[in-house]
Amino acid sequence: MHSLMRRAWVDIDLGALLRNATAIATQARVPLVPMVKADAYGLGAVRVARTLERVDPWGFGVATVPEGEELRQANIARPIIVFTPLLPGDFDAAVRANLTPALGDRVSIERWVEAAGDRPWQLGIDTGMSRAGVQWDEIDSLRDLLANHAPEGAFTHFHSAERNDETRTRQEERFAAAIARMPVRPPMIHAENSPAVEHSGPSRWSVVRPGVFLYGVASGNNANILPEAVASVRARVVELRTIHDGETVSYGGTWKASGDRRIATLAIGYADGYRRAFGNRASVLLNGRRAPVVGVVTMDMTMVDVTDVSCEVGDAATLMGADGGDCIDLNEIARIGELSPYEVLTGLRGRLPRRYLQSEV
Repeated sequence: MHSLMRRAWVDIDLGALLRNATAIATQARVPLVPMVKADAYGLGAVRVARTLERVDPWGFGVATVPEGEELRQANIARPIIVFTPLLPGDFDAAVRANLTPALGDRVSIERWVEAAGDRPWQLGIDTGMSRAGVQWDEIDSLRDLLANHAPEGAFTHFHSAERNDETRTRQEERFAAAIARMPVRPPMIHAENSPAVEHSGPSRWSVVRPGVFLYGVASGNNANILPEAVASVRARVVELRTIHDGETVSYGGTWKASGDRRIATLAIGYADGYRRAFGNRASVLLNGRRAPVVGVVTMDMTMVDVTDVSCEVGDAATLMGADGGDCIDLNEIARIGELSPYEVLTGLRGRLPRRYLQSEV
C-alpha cells in the first residue's frame, strides 16, 4: 500500500480541473483569472496553478500576500492579484513578490504609490457586496488620485449572480456608472465570478474570475454549463466489530443498534475536515455500496454500519466522490451538513494528503 494512501487522502482529478477551466473560457470568450486563494479551495494552489497554465490565463487571484508569495516561490510568473485589502505591513512584501493589490480607499492607494511607485494596482468598486472597495457612487472622491496614478484595472464582485433576479443587473449598472466617472478608463475591467459566467454568454468585460466552478461546484438554477467533479475523499477501514442489540456508537451514544450490527471504523474525522455534522446523517461508499455514518464523527475516526456491505480492514471507503456506479457528490455532502460547498472544500485539512490524478484531457 502506498504510504500516501495508508490512512485517508484526497484524490484530485487534474484533467477534470482543466476541462472545467476550458468550459469557462469557452463560455466567456475572454482570458481567465482563476481564483486559487485558500490553497486553491483546499486542493493545492501550486499544483492547480501549474495545471491551469495550459488555458493561458491572464493571471491568478489570491486573498493574501503569503498566498501570492507561495506561487512566486513556485516560479508562477503571471500577474497575481491580492483581492483582500492589504494591511499596512503588507505593502513592502507585496512589492518584493511583484503582487498586484486590490485597493479601494485613499490611504491605501497613497501608501501603495509611496511603496511601489508606478507598479500596477487594481481598483475595487463596491456595487452592493458591502465588503471592500470604494462605493460606486463615491468614485469622485478619488478622482485626483485616479488621474495621477491610474490603476491597471477596476473590478466589482456580484453578491448573487446565481439568482434569477435584478440584483446582478443593478450591480452592473452601478459598476458601469462608476467606470464612466473615472478620469481614465482602465485597460482591464472585470466583474464575473463563476455563477455569473455559468448563467451568461460571452463576457462584456476584459477577463473573468472563476473560482469554485473550477473545483467542481455548480451554482445550479439552469446554468448554461456544468462542471465535472474534481475532488474525492477516501479513508481506510481500520477496524471491524460486531455490536449487539441496544449497544451504542460514539460520543453521547446518539446511535443505538437495532439487532446485531457490523461496524467499520474509518481513519478520518473532523480534524481532517470531515465534519461532526455528518454524524448520523451522511453515507459513505464501500465497494460500490452505501453504508450510513453512525454516531458522532470524532476527531480522528468515523464509524459506519456495514452490516449489509462486504468489506475488510484496509478497504478504502469513499466519503465524497464516485465508487462503482454510485456517487456522493460535493453538493450532497454540503446539503447533508447544512454547509456551503465552499466550506466543505476549504475545510479539508492539511493532514489529508493530496493525490493528483491526470485523467484524459
